[in-house]
Amino acid sequence: MKAHLLLSGAELLLPMYMPGQQQSDQASRLLAALRACHGIIISSPAYHGSISGLIKNALDYAEELRTDTRAYLDGIPVGCIACAGGWQAVGQTLAALRTIAHSLRGWPTPLGAMLNTSSALFDAEGNCTDAATRRQLETVGQQVIDFVRMQSRGRLAAHSFSTDTMVQP
Repeated sequence: MKAHLLLSGAELLLPMYMPGQQQSDQASRLLAALRACHGIIISSPAYHGSISGLIKNALDYAEELRTDTRAYLDGIPVGCIACAGGWQAVGQTLAALRTIAHSLRGWPTPLGAMLNTSSALFDAEGNCTDAATRRQLETVGQQVIDFVRMQSRGRLAAHSFSTDTMVQP
């Protein structure tokens, strides 16, 4: 099992979502990843005070999960990261990501990362150079992982409980 999968940029250049349409290979890959995930982190730049069209269109494809056993992202921890060249737009974008996560029945992590890109936060190699930003990103990631682990322990405990209660002495 793959521990993580990154879908960005070119992998998210999907046809405009329309319910019931034939799925492209890239859309099928996205849907398979959403179905298999135990946690997800969604990051979006702010465009005009909200998430980018690219991210919104990709998230619209989650509508195809509505009839799955686990509808949408039901019970899945969702880390949210918003990036913008100022605090107003980044705050609004983070709020939009959290609202979408709730609408998809996901559980947004307690901390959402807000990256104000009006100053350089990363070097040319992609390393985070800002300590506060690094802490935010690490915390969001850790909260997703912790929630997945808690759910896993809960499923094991529930399974043990139901097995134990079914055994009659």
